[in-house]
Amino acid sequence: MKAVPKQTTMAIQSYKNQAHMLVKNYLLADPFLPYTSILCGILACKVVYDLTDLISSFYIKTYPGLTKIQRVDWNIRAISTTHAIFVSTLSLYFVFWSDLFSDPQLSGLTVFRSSTLSTFGLGVSLGYFFSDLAMTLWQYPALGGIEYVIHHILSGIAVAYSMFTGEAQLYTYMVLISEVTTPEIHLRWYLDTAGMKKSIAYLINGIVIFIGWLIARVLLFGYMFYHVYLHYDQVMKMHTFGYVLVFGVPSALGILNMMWFGKIIRGLVKTLAKRRSRTKEADTDN
Repeated sequence: MKAVPKQTTMAIQSYKNQAHMLVKNYLLADPFLPYTSILCGILACKVVYDLTDLISSFYIKTYPGLTKIQRVDWNIRAISTTHAIFVSTLSLYFVFWSDLFSDPQLSGLTVFRSSTLSTFGLGVSLGYFFSDLAMTLWQYPALGGIEYVIHHILSGIAVAYSMFTGEAQLYTYMVLISEVTTPEIHLRWYLDTAGMKKSIAYLINGIVIFIGWLIARVLLFGYMFYHVYLHYDQVMKMHTFGYVLVFGVPSALGILNMMWFGKIIRGLVKTLAKRRSRTKEADTDN
């Protein structure tokens, strides 16, 4: 086996150094970081969409039989699920485990703290909201009604403001924890589309959605407002627009969450009632 020429090795190392400088001085530099992260989020959405379409065509028997809009919805839900896993994991880390917002020895007020990672994460999330909102409006109302559009617009504005200004990133991540319920919601749709609405998996998924929604989209919102109350002296020092967002966006999203929670409860009760009725009929036949 021939050894790699020294000149080739030096050339490769030179390219590596140039790439490292490009990433460090431009792509991840503070002035460019938000735009880089947004672009990464949009590109990630495109990659997940194409991979989902390719994999589903080969391995999901029911996928080729779906209508065009159902296949688009199928692939978009895969994007949403991927984003939810990413952003909810990052949010849980920053809110409950990271010292960025909890360490009293760090300089600066809590509402003004940020880091390269926290800003990058918000940018990726913003890229997703842009992409998903664009697809929703393009296929409106097949992929979601007006409440879905309002949710994405409000979320996008809040995330963008927090990312570009560095204000209230803690509260933004608190709200984004609610995305932990998204994979279960999409799994319910997948089970229904696959004709498994009467399966035990569908019932268990409904119970998990109820519990997850109660914790992440009802109780956690209450905790967020309690945290704002405890740190109100800091919140008052934010810019007026940021102050309005801290109270306005979570309140509006909280109302939407309660509306959807009511639908979840009614759906779960209906499913349990049907299963109880089928069980009684089976016992009677026996």
